[in-house]
Amino acid sequence: MTLPRRDFIKALGAGLVLSQLPACAGNPKTRAPADDWALADDIVRNTQLPSFAERDFPITDFGAVPGGKVLNSDAIAAAIAACVAAGGGRVRVPQGRFLTGAIHLKSNVNLHLDEGAVLVFSPNPDHYLPAVFTRWEGMEMMGLSPLIYAYGQSNIAVTGQGILDGGADDNTWWPWKGPHPEGHWRQDPVAQTQKAARDQLQQEVLAGTDPRTRLHGKGSFLRPAFIQPYLCQKVLIEGVTLVNSPFWLLHPVLCQSVTVRGVTCRSHGPNNDGCDPECCDHVVIEGCTFDTGDDCIAIKSGRNEDGRRVGQACRNLVVRNCDMKDGHGGLVLGSEISGGVYNVFLDNCRMDSPELERAFRIKTNARRGGTIEGIRIRNLQVGQVQDAISINFFYEEGQQGRFLPQVRDIHIENLVVRSAQRAFYLRGFASAPIEGVTLSNCRIDKVAAPSVLENVGKLELNNVRVAGKVVSATELEAL
Repeated sequence: MTLPRRDFIKALGAGLVLSQLPACAGNPKTRAPADDWALADDIVRNTQLPSFAERDFPITDFGAVPGGKVLNSDAIAAAIAACVAAGGGRVRVPQGRFLTGAIHLKSNVNLHLDEGAVLVFSPNPDHYLPAVFTRWEGMEMMGLSPLIYAYGQSNIAVTGQGILDGGADDNTWWPWKGPHPEGHWRQDPVAQTQKAARDQLQQEVLAGTDPRTRLHGKGSFLRPAFIQPYLCQKVLIEGVTLVNSPFWLLHPVLCQSVTVRGVTCRSHGPNNDGCDPECCDHVVIEGCTFDTGDDCIAIKSGRNEDGRRVGQACRNLVVRNCDMKDGHGGLVLGSEISGGVYNVFLDNCRMDSPELERAFRIKTNARRGGTIEGIRIRNLQVGQVQDAISINFFYEEGQQGRFLPQVRDIHIENLVVRSAQRAFYLRGFASAPIEGVTLSNCRIDKVAAPSVLENVGKLELNNVRVAGKVVSATELEAL
């Protein structure tokens, strides 16, 4: 389904919402049932996969030239247009190295990369114009097109065994971040960076301006996401490897029925989150590998006033059988979380790296607010990590706001951690304590420092061992 253009334009100012798409099962405020994991099975079963006609449209038939020197944006667009006109199918990228700018997917199109195919994206910002309606750090605006973008489309995919190379490095895209403690990219004190536009965008969000008037395309230095389906349904990303991303790698926004399967995200630039579902309903992430410069998976629902205005939670997500390596966090909720997050299931995943900062993390504050509820984690194997469990209400602005976050109903079972700096880092507000965190049959073999517990209303430990000792919640700060 493609929404009529008049509906697109009408909705831009107010933010398009999931209610405009066909309904899926799941109420964002419904607690998980007694058999919590039955709900996870329901989410997987009800997440719809796309299907495509058995027709191929090789991009070389439309003038694409391999070698990585000729810009093939027009040839790829022509192949997509022909595929749409024929009723859908596969737009194939054959073996070889193909340079391109922005790719805009359409309904019923599967962009498929053969084994040995490499799509290399140009680092020239001009190749991501005209500006499109997008989200950047949870805020709506008109900005550079994501490298692969789809707006209001249905039945779309990016599949295959090929490589998507975002073209970012220490000299292109990444320096726009500006000076950063982790940065190895060019630190030119006179170089233009994202700061001015980022500050302006935050002020525009605070003022409640029409998102169509927030113009942050060329010259704003706000890096584009790699793959962003926006207000789409039946989305599949499968098999491909993503490297060298300018910004977030996989960023579905306001989508329904998203499947990310067998994907490798390997990119170590600034803000290189692996997969960030935002305000989505029914998302399955399985069999993937994340080795990233920021969070491996970060679940989001809009930033501050924009998140509350759009008012869409991220809900009904299953993450299973994934490997997390480097990253700020393995499974993260936040920080753009103002719309809330409900019903998240993490099952049978592995995390291990000296560069992995946290296994499970919630980051929010009194500007973000939002409710986080119904989180279930089981069978999580962690090797080396800094903090095993981190819930922090003091992220960035901390208490400087009037929207108190609510975190409750979190259950973790069969967690094994070989080595952690700290077992727990839990910091709630006195006026809004963290509620309802339960751990059962968990083991953290080695810790280097005591846990931090501030304003935790209820922390229940059932057969939890830390450094070889069965502990209660009151004993954690001494370990």
